[in-house]
Parts: sequence; structure tokens; C-alpha cells
Amino acid sequence: MSERIFNFSAGPAVLPESVLEEASQGVREFAGSGMSLLELSHRGKYYEAVHTEAENRLLSIMGLSPETHAALFLQGGASGQFAMLPMNFLTKDAVADYVVSGDWGAKALKEAKIFGDAREAASSKADRYAYIPKTFTQTPGAKYVHITTNNTIEGTEYFALPSTDAPLVTDASSDFLALERDWSKFAFLYAGAQKNVGPAGLVVVVASREFLAQARTDIPTIFAYKTHVDSHSLYNTPPAFSIYVLGLVLKWIEEQGGLPGIERRNRQKAAVIYSALDELSSFYEPAVTVKEDRSLMNVTWRLRNAELEADFLAEAKANKLDGLKGHRSVGGFRASIYNAFPTAGCQALADLLRDFAQRKG
Repeated sequence: MSERIFNFSAGPAVLPESVLEEASQGVREFAGSGMSLLELSHRGKYYEAVHTEAENRLLSIMGLSPETHAALFLQGGASGQFAMLPMNFLTKDAVADYVVSGDWGAKALKEAKIFGDAREAASSKADRYAYIPKTFTQTPGAKYVHITTNNTIEGTEYFALPSTDAPLVTDASSDFLALERDWSKFAFLYAGAQKNVGPAGLVVVVASREFLAQARTDIPTIFAYKTHVDSHSLYNTPPAFSIYVLGLVLKWIEEQGGLPGIERRNRQKAAVIYSALDELSSFYEPAVTVKEDRSLMNVTWRLRNAELEADFLAEAKANKLDGLKGHRSVGGFRASIYNAFPTAGCQALADLLRDFAQRKG
């Protein structure tokens, strides 16, 4: 087996090695069933145990009760939720407020406008989404306020959640379970699993039952949240393998000390890279101008001399640092250092940043 590299990809992202090992065994044969996890019926006792355990462990880690909150395992990714959320909660005469702090928030707003009066409550687009808007306009009687807790492309993140009059809704895809939060403040959140908690193919929804009870039922059955709440996400064949791996990652999070331990580790990792960039500010330009908004998950920067970008990427790959090229819409560089990304990889990148600047500066 070839040596593993440091994978800075924005997603699908690196998974814990212990999870990869256990999952590989489950692919061959699961729990004495005589079958691969990939072959198990989603209606059978073996998979039912996997599914229920993942639901319960998820809510436990978040400090939420199954009496007040539901955990749903759906498909279509966060992009699917851009449409499914307003489809369930908006009508043509209903309002929702969207705080647009990045490209993904803008896409969520665009989808919501199809179903109702979705309004841009604030935006940092004019400044290339270099910060999180701290104030925004709230519409009286709005169905919900939507934010994106972490902007994968631009490298900004909410740390203090906004106070809202309407229920707070979020796309938490790229910092889900990466730090401690009061999760009860969200009436509804959704997150693609492939960054912090599992492989691609699964989107997690965690929402208050009170908020879910307000969802429409006069829409196609498969797109109604009530359908999935009532069936425990088993209305149709679920992404069973992705849910299985999610469950393994949740156990791994508990072994790291839960969310307090995960956040402490993530802050230490991010500080290693940001320190190098700040030390060399004449050579590198961090993309996020407000330091308090810098993401723990996606560190973004540019070279002040753009002609050296290709050289930097080539040297990074030669040093087994992959996935550092920035999103095509913004350019530059991006180091995605999600939950399972090792501290050693952050140190290796910081060493390269310093060495490259010394030689080329």
C-alpha cells in the first residue's frame, strides 16, 4: 500500500484512519452477518442497529434530546437542501431572510426565491466575502433566518451566532461538529457529511420537532420533511454505507473528548498555519481581512506575487501536500483542515510556507 499523503481537499475530505480500517472490514463482512455492509437490507436487523445508533449518538454529541429534536439522514447534499428547505417552509406570500456571507449562501438564496419571498438580509459580497456580516435586516414575521456557519470557498466562519427574531436556520456543511456550539439555538440545520463526519452521499438534518411540525405537506412525498421524520429516514433506501461511516466517525469524535476535544485540536491546527501566514505577510496575503472571522476549517490565502503560484503548488505536491489550489471562483490557495486532518500536515504546510518565502522572497 502506498504512503498516505496530506489531503487538504475541501471535500470529500480526509477520514480518521481508524474509521477507514473498521469500515474496510465492514465492506468485506459485517457483524457476523455473512454479508458486506454494502449488501445489507435497510429493513433488516443488522442495518437497523447501525441506523438507530447513529441517530442517537449524533443527538447525544450535540447535547440534544430526541424528544425535542429529530436527526434525519437524507440524500442530495446541501445543494438539495437549498431547495428542499424553502419548499417545505415557504409559500409565495411568505418571507425568509438570508444572510449571504459566501457563494454557497448566495446559491441557497437563489433557490429559495423560487418558492417564496426570500430576501437578502445582508451580504459581504462587495468585499469578496472577506468577513461575516455582523448586522442584518430582519423582516417582521419571517419564517426563518438562514446563515452559513462556515464558508468553505472564502474561509470565514461564525463563532458567535446571531440573535434573531425568527427561527435560525443554517447550512453547517463545512464546520459541522468541528467546535462546541449551543446547537439548540438552531431551529433547523443541514450539513453535507463529506467534510467532517463521513463520506459523500449523505446530508444530515437536525431540527427541532416544533419547527418541523410547521413544514408543508402539500408537496411531493419524497421532499416533505414529515415523510422522513415519520419513517426515521427509511422511507426509501438510505445511503446505508455513508450512514455506517458517519456512525464510526461519531464514535471517533467521542474518543477525542467530544466536541470540546475536537475544537481544541482544530484551533491548534489552524493556528499553526495562520501563524506562518501572519509572520510572512509581505509575501502571503490571507484572504480573510477580519481575523476574528477566520475559519478553523478552510485557511485561504494568496501569494502577493501571483507568478509564483504554479511553483508553490508544484513544491507542495512534491512534498505530498495535495488539494491546496483555491476554488476556481476565487483563485489563490485553500488548506481544508477538517476534523480528521492530522496536525502533522498543518506543520508540514507551515514549514513549506516559511521555506518557500525564504527562498523566493
